[in-house]
Amino acid sequence: MHRLAYVVVAAVLALAGSAPAAAHSPARPAAGQTADTGTELISVRGAGPFRIGARLDRLQAAGLIDWVASDGPDLVRTGVTGQWAGKLILTFRDGRLVGVGTATAPPRTPAGAQVGMFFADLERIYGPRGSMINNDAGADRAYLVRVGSRVELFTGHPIRQGVGYLEVGLASYVERAYRERCGC
Repeated sequence: MHRLAYVVVAAVLALAGSAPAAAHSPARPAAGQTADTGTELISVRGAGPFRIGARLDRLQAAGLIDWVASDGPDLVRTGVTGQWAGKLILTFRDGRLVGVGTATAPPRTPAGAQVGMFFADLERIYGPRGSMINNDAGADRAYLVRVGSRVELFTGHPIRQGVGYLEVGLASYVERAYRERCGC
């Protein structure tokens, strides 16, 4: 009996001209862009070609790195070229990408959050998935969203209310660096 139902459903779909949804869906957007508006995205995976875990030397060889600044014995920050120039700052630890940050809008997260929003907006967007946190010195507050071993961290703007910087990446770097910051 169940087999007959499957045959009938298949016949109805065939007669209706239904095809798999993938055949009718638009082409996948380029990495870092959405299909509907072309808005750039930043997620816990990275942004555009800048994927968490990527090697600095490979991104340099591809011509995607603009400037490089050492920030300690094993930490390097860089600017980028192309469509992301002036929008992203990358952080590498031991030659691997551990954090991607921005002080501009767009980009936005897949949930729709971006720089310039109020923290209350983030609480509405993320609900119980996110929470306000303080750094260890108690001098600064931020909004943190955990996604497995990675995070989205929204920190305050220095002269107005709301989000001034968004950083995504490995929790072992992004969250830890924020919590250990003195806020001096």
